[in-house]
Amino acid sequence: MICVDLSAVGLAQPDKVLFSDVDVTISKGDRVAVVGVNGSGKTTLLRIMTGALAPDSGDVRFGRGARIVSLEQDPVLPDGLVRDVLGDGWEVQAAATTLGVLPLFDRRTDELSGGQAKRVALAKVLADDQQGAFDMVVLDEPTNHLDLEAIEWLESRLVAMTAALVLVTHDRHALDRLTTAVGPSRVVELDNGRSYIHQAAAGSSAYATYLDARAERIEREASEESTRKILARKELAWLRRGAPARSSKPKARLRSANEIISGGPASAGVRGNDLELGAGTTRLGNQVVELIGVTQRFGDHTVFENIDLLIEPGARLAVVGPNGSGKTTLLDIVADRTTPVVGEVKRGQTVVVGYADQHSSELDPDAIVRKVVAGPYREPDHEDKALLEKFWFDSTAQYAPTRMLSGGERRRLQLVMVLAAKPNLLILDEPTNDLDLDTLRSLEAFLDDWPGALVTSSHDRAFLDRVADHVLAIDDDGTMHRVPGGVTGWLAGRSTGSTGRSTPTAKKSTVATASASTRPGKPKQARTGPSPSTLGRQLREAEQSMVKAQKRVDALTEQLTGLTDSSELQQVGQDLATAQSELDEHELRWLELAEQTT
Repeated sequence: MICVDLSAVGLAQPDKVLFSDVDVTISKGDRVAVVGVNGSGKTTLLRIMTGALAPDSGDVRFGRGARIVSLEQDPVLPDGLVRDVLGDGWEVQAAATTLGVLPLFDRRTDELSGGQAKRVALAKVLADDQQGAFDMVVLDEPTNHLDLEAIEWLESRLVAMTAALVLVTHDRHALDRLTTAVGPSRVVELDNGRSYIHQAAAGSSAYATYLDARAERIEREASEESTRKILARKELAWLRRGAPARSSKPKARLRSANEIISGGPASAGVRGNDLELGAGTTRLGNQVVELIGVTQRFGDHTVFENIDLLIEPGARLAVVGPNGSGKTTLLDIVADRTTPVVGEVKRGQTVVVGYADQHSSELDPDAIVRKVVAGPYREPDHEDKALLEKFWFDSTAQYAPTRMLSGGERRRLQLVMVLAAKPNLLILDEPTNDLDLDTLRSLEAFLDDWPGALVTSSHDRAFLDRVADHVLAIDDDGTMHRVPGGVTGWLAGRSTGSTGRSTPTAKKSTVATASASTRPGKPKQARTGPSPSTLGRQLREAEQSMVKAQKRVDALTEQLTGLTDSSELQQVGQDLATAQSELDEHELRWLELAEQTT
């Protein structure tokens, strides 16, 4: 059955068009993902699909009797106890257990944090759908505030769903799986006021189809712009010849041609440039942070006990564990925001901490964006303006109050404030929440080359796989250990019960070090090669060298195909052979380093 049909739907804000001419029909069993940069109108489009908002133009038709439910980014729950909102039944128990909602059953809904309310609302939607209550389920960032195990369970649950699914998420694993395993699958892309529909072929990923189509469109637009400038130069040269150029009409055409040549398409705005996250880094000495015998308790509850942790310069550390296991508490101790009840914390004298926590929503809602960046003691200047533009805040956004920003824009503003302090120890607590895919990729690329130490907690598997050299897992019993195989290995081990987790009675000291070495005073294990942190840095450097060498080979290969002169052919052929040899050496080096990490 048809759930909803959108025909030529469009909506605009006072300063820009969010989207136009959206044509999509969603039937029961369909899988539709909506993607686009922060502020492009994804959440707005979802609200139109559910009937919560009327578009400025176009038609929205709902199927007769279609039952549609929506999970919003910030859901509002009815007053009362959580157990009264969720009801009972095995469906409720299954969803509540996996999503970590059971401990909240006797809490009032107005006492829940934003993350807790989101998980309760998600449990309600999934339990009701399990009972066949809906024909279409609309989910806006459903993986926010979930741990990695819960996300894997949610993916499996959504794959098995018989209702239509409409989804906005930054989780690339989920996007790929949910638009591959079930069909028909589509991606609705919102880009600069326009919309594009990407339909997956049978058995393929609609997300991958979208990525390919977007890359081809960008290349085509760049080629068309180059052609447009060539034609403008020809017209400019023609107009400059002879007396006709002195009349008003040709002068107007002269100005138009000059603007095309010097400018180009302006619709991309600040997004036309790469996201420049780097604002500099303070020099970091040999010591970063060391935790010795650290225990943290709140009242009678022990979060974790007798933890040893050594973070060295250049470390890339991911902290994982179930919700409530103490990941944020550990990050707070490392950042010197919280003092442990037992144990010692040593910090290097040169350490400058930059901490992006989960609470970007706590920005003063009435504060103007540019004044937030400048701080309370001075007026914003041209440097603040340039910094905000580097972070994709245009003039309109710079003069807007923070309450007008989307969740992703607030998150990006928080990153501006953190990185502007030029930290050398970067602590990121769930940094991917609400960020769009373009910003995520830019953040990952920035961290690839960032020289400082990084400690992060995230539920985004693709992000952790990209930025973390190794994983520290906090278990339910308060112990911590290193996990071979990274995030994938940790998840696989937990699903089979073979992670080596301690039993609840075995709360022994756990040494977890970003370099795999022991802290001073303990016997050192014999080690014949570089430390894991050094190995991770060398791997990143080798990979970057491979990329540069491959680009050199590709450029010379393309140059070779267009040559006819024998001497030039010989010279470029020799250069290509040298470049290929260098690429082979970099690949061999990468393989040698990769073998040492296993």
